[in-house]
Amino acid sequence: MTTDTVLKLHNTKTRKKEVFTPINANDVRMYVCGPTVYDRAHLGNARPVVVFDVLYRLLRHVYGADHVTYARNFTDVDDKINARAAESGRPIGEITAETTQWFLDDMGALGALEPNHMPRATEFIPQMIAMIEELIAKGHAYAAEGHVLFAVDSWREGYGKLSGRSVDDMIAGARVEVAPYKKNPMDFVLWKPSSEDLPGWDSPWGRGRPGWHIECSAMSYELLGETFDIHGGGNDLMFPHHENEIAQSCCAHPEGEFAHYWLHNEMLQVEGKKMSKSLGNFFTVHDLLEQGVPGEVIRFVFLSTHYRKPMDWTEKKAKEAEATLRKWRALTKGIEPSAKAAAAVLEALADDLNTAGVIAELHRLAAAGDAAGLLASAQMVGLLQEDMGAWAAGPTVDLSTHEARLFEARQAAMDSKDFSEVDRLKSAYMAAGLEVRMSKTGVELVPGPEFDPAKLDDL
Repeated sequence: MTTDTVLKLHNTKTRKKEVFTPINANDVRMYVCGPTVYDRAHLGNARPVVVFDVLYRLLRHVYGADHVTYARNFTDVDDKINARAAESGRPIGEITAETTQWFLDDMGALGALEPNHMPRATEFIPQMIAMIEELIAKGHAYAAEGHVLFAVDSWREGYGKLSGRSVDDMIAGARVEVAPYKKNPMDFVLWKPSSEDLPGWDSPWGRGRPGWHIECSAMSYELLGETFDIHGGGNDLMFPHHENEIAQSCCAHPEGEFAHYWLHNEMLQVEGKKMSKSLGNFFTVHDLLEQGVPGEVIRFVFLSTHYRKPMDWTEKKAKEAEATLRKWRALTKGIEPSAKAAAAVLEALADDLNTAGVIAELHRLAAAGDAAGLLASAQMVGLLQEDMGAWAAGPTVDLSTHEARLFEARQAAMDSKDFSEVDRLKSAYMAAGLEVRMSKTGVELVPGPEFDPAKLDDL
C-alpha cells in the first residue's frame, strides 16, 4: 500500500473535494453503473468506462491490486431490449449476449481493465425480489395492480439530497409517469407485470420483471455490502437513477449508508455540439475503430479533458493525439519503464483524477527525453500499454534501408558539399508522412499519422 499518496475526490453528495478515506484500506469497494445491452456502445457510453478505469488503476496503485473490488453491471432486462427483440425477431438472450460481448471488446480496445465483478441483472432477480419484499415490510413500498412502487413520501428526509432538489420541486419540474395506481406522482416502479411475450419471473406480485433502479441497489448490496466506498456514473444518472438507488438502499438497509463518495463524469460533445442522431454526429466506439481510429487515441482524447468538464470530441484532437502517441511510442520503443511513475503524474492523478494535468506532465517527460519515466507514467493511466501498440507500428515497411540510404547520402554530401540528393530524399520522406530525425550517429525515420508507404515505392 502506498500510504504517502493523499487521494482527493470531488464528492457529489457534499459538493466539494474531499480526502478519500476508505472504510477499510484492505477492502476498497467501488460500484459503477454499466450499460443497457441492446446495441453498440456510443462514444458517450465510453467516457465513464475510461474515467473509472483510471480511478480503478489509481486505487490499485495506492492500496494494492488485491485490496480493491470494482463492480460494474450490465442491464440485460429492459424495455429497449424487448423492443429490439420484437423488431428484429431475435431472442432476447441472443441479443444481450452479443451486445454484452461487443461492449467488452470495444472497451477493451480502449485499454479498460475488466472490473472484478460484472453482474448481469437477470442473474440477481431473487435478490431484487427479496429487497422489494424488505421495502414493503418496512413501509417504504406498496403493491398496486401487479406493480410494486417505492413510496417517496416514506423517505422525504433523504430523497433529493444527491441532486439537490426538493420532492415538491421534482414533482413540479419532472416528466413523471402518471398512473392511477401511484399514491404520489414521484413514486417509482420496483416491479412491473410482464405479458406472455415479455421476459418475466414469478414473484409474490405475479409474473413480472424488475424496474431499472432496483437492479443496482440489489447487485451492489450482494457484491459490496450495505455500505461501500465509491459509486460512480455519468451525471445524467444523478436523477432519477442514483437518487432512487439511494432511497431504496438506505430504506432496505438502514444500518448502512450505501455509498460514501459519489463521482459523476460530465457529458460528451462532438465538434462542439451535443451528440445526436438528428445532427448526424452520433457514432459508436466500434464505428471509430472500424474507421481506423486506434482505441489508444480515443483514450488519449478522453484523458485530455478533466472528467468533471464537458468533453468535446473533434477530429483535430484525434489527429493530434495520434501524432503524439506515435512519437511517444517511438521514444519508448525497447525501453524498460522506470520503477514508478513520475511524482508529478501521481500528484495530478491524486488531485481528483486530473488527467489533463497528467497529459501535460507526460509531454514534459517526453520533451526531456525521459523515456523510462514517460513509459511508467503513461502506463499508470492506461497509455503506451504493450498490448495496445500494434496500430502505431503502422504498415509493415522496413524503414532501415531508407534510413541507411539517407545516412550514406549525407555522408557523401559532407565530402562533396552537394546536398541536393539529401534534400531530395528528405523531402520525399516527409511527403510520405515520415518525420526525419538526423544526428551525427545516424538517421531515424518515424511514421506520422499521415504515413503512406506507397509514396516510398518510387524512391
